[in-house]
Amino acid sequence: MFYRRIGTVAAAALALTVGLALPALAHVTINPGTAEKGGWTKLAFRVPNERDDASTTKLVVTFPTDHPLPFVSVKPVPGWKAELTEGKLPEPVVADDGDKVTESVLKVTWTGGKIEPGQFQEFEVSVGPLPKDVDEIAFPTEQTYTGGEVVKWADAPKSDGTEAEHPIPTLKLVAAASGEVHAGMAMTTAAPPAAQQTVAVMKQSASSPASDGTARIMGVAGIIVGLLGGGLGLISLRRRSPAA
Repeated sequence: MFYRRIGTVAAAALALTVGLALPALAHVTINPGTAEKGGWTKLAFRVPNERDDASTTKLVVTFPTDHPLPFVSVKPVPGWKAELTEGKLPEPVVADDGDKVTESVLKVTWTGGKIEPGQFQEFEVSVGPLPKDVDEIAFPTEQTYTGGEVVKWADAPKSDGTEAEHPIPTLKLVAAASGEVHAGMAMTTAAPPAAQQTVAVMKQSASSPASDGTARIMGVAGIIVGLLGGGLGLISLRRRSPAA
């Protein structure tokens, strides 16, 4: 009876842990989730397929117009066609260097491929320079399935702190590390856009989506091991108690 209780507790804890982890993995997210203000970065829009009976066939990512990104380039995804839509901003924006920006990339659309049930795909872009006067920028995203269903990932965070049903993919912006500020600024000023993007990709390699997924898996595994260890400890005490 005692051992059965230990097994039940461990199973329940495992189910709770996995249940908490899966919803977050099912959302459209930006990886890595943070980048340095004023710098260049590579963003991967991670798109899981949430349907058991349909495939994702189209993705549209809308770029900010209040803090437009001057340079945007797209990494090819096998089987998918990427189209950048450029246009006039609703209102001119003064960039960090003092220039007035009137046009920018408004959205990127990927079509032609499929994300089957139980699969995910990452769509990468290189962008910069990032704004310096805000702490985050959001990218409303539309995910289209076979059959015509469109899921809009555009919900703002709830006031009570709980997660929205379809949270908007958001990039957090942080101050540049003190040792990298001057080097980063020099690169932004002196290097052409192509070179800047290449350096940005190299800087972000240590924070790749693969490392993010590995960290989550290790975290869940650590919790499970801890629970099992606690159960074994109780079993050991149970065996020793009659002799005492």
